Amino acid sequence: MNFIILSVFVFVYLGMILGGIPRTKLNRTGIALLGAIILLGTSAVKVNSFFDAIDSGTIILLFSLMVLSAHFQLVGTYSYVVKKIGDYHLNPNQLLAVILLMTAILSAILINDIICLALTPLVIEICSKRQFNPIPFLLGVACASNIGSATTLVGNPQNILVGEALQLSFANYFLDSLVPVLLSLVFLWLILSWQYKNCWFIKIQNNNFDFQPFNLNQTIKGGIVTLCLFVVFLTNFFSRDVAALSTVGFLLVSRSIKSRDIIKNVNWQLLILFISLFLVNFALSQTGLLHDFQKLILSVGINLHEPEWLFVISAVLSNIVSNVPTVMLLLPFAKTPLSGAVLALSTTLAGNFFIIGSIANIIVVQQSQKYGVYIDWRQHAKTGIPVAVISLVFAGLWMWYCS
Repeated sequence: MNFIILSVFVFVYLGMILGGIPRTKLNRTGIALLGAIILLGTSAVKVNSFFDAIDSGTIILLFSLMVLSAHFQLVGTYSYVVKKIGDYHLNPNQLLAVILLMTAILSAILINDIICLALTPLVIEICSKRQFNPIPFLLGVACASNIGSATTLVGNPQNILVGEALQLSFANYFLDSLVPVLLSLVFLWLILSWQYKNCWFIKIQNNNFDFQPFNLNQTIKGGIVTLCLFVVFLTNFFSRDVAALSTVGFLLVSRSIKSRDIIKNVNWQLLILFISLFLVNFALSQTGLLHDFQKLILSVGINLHEPEWLFVISAVLSNIVSNVPTVMLLLPFAKTPLSGAVLALSTTLAGNFFIIGSIANIIVVQQSQKYGVYIDWRQHAKTGIPVAVISLVFAGLWMWYCS
């Protein structure tokens, strides 16, 4: 049975590296789901152990925040805010700074993947009207969403997982992450301003943008819910997942938004990926192979229980198998008080290295193509690599100082 579990584990994580299986239409989610089905179908994992394998708090919190972000998207909140910014006659450097800051703040409050999905067409629309080159602004959205999401334990899927699995304090983590995040945002603005200083303006095709009309009452409703939710997160007087799920029930009761529209905007692919990876990693943990792996890497001088090694290895692995699988794989080694913050910051900030390092990057690139704006891996890497390196340096030095 251990052979089946190990084979499935290798198959799934190899699929995470490749992003798919050659000559098939399987993506990362499909591969992880297939692996989970094989484990259940062969009884390598018993059906009655299914719920033991899944961190229900993480799934509930992730789903709830997706619903909250979908609400803001459907009532036109994002489009209203971005269009208001576009009404001010800011020069390219100023507009870039505002967009970076807005993206980072929204990504810290809500899940960065959905923020990128909502903001990408809006940024292209502003650039189209002003005849600005959209590339630096879109790169800014992608990178700032990753950096900003590192600020809180609900900014991205991997941080939600780390926070729930290790029961980290929301407020303490915020204090750990704030300084490197702010420094990283400043560096991002500086490098984009320098790289595109001679090519801010370009003639681009005007597209027909179709956005949701702005609903003030529903925006206020969502804002009150979000504020209350973050008070709960900061004070920690109530379970985060239950509080978040309660907001879902409140938002679903509406006279102007159909519940099916909200549910349709939930990223079910990501939820299925989480559930499947939980099952695959649970199966591996039951075999004792992780203990053998730990002894093997210790023999070559790598101790993942030490924050320094955990920081480096998680950053590297995030750009090989992506950040969520990396976090699931390394969570058993997060034993020190600083390990949670190290794992969350490292996997998130490393996502800026390459397009495939973060789902947020992929969303920006794919969304841009729909509107005739193409970003290749070289353009992204020219900005992403230095931003990721310097961000990780900031985070590493700050963690060392805090320890």
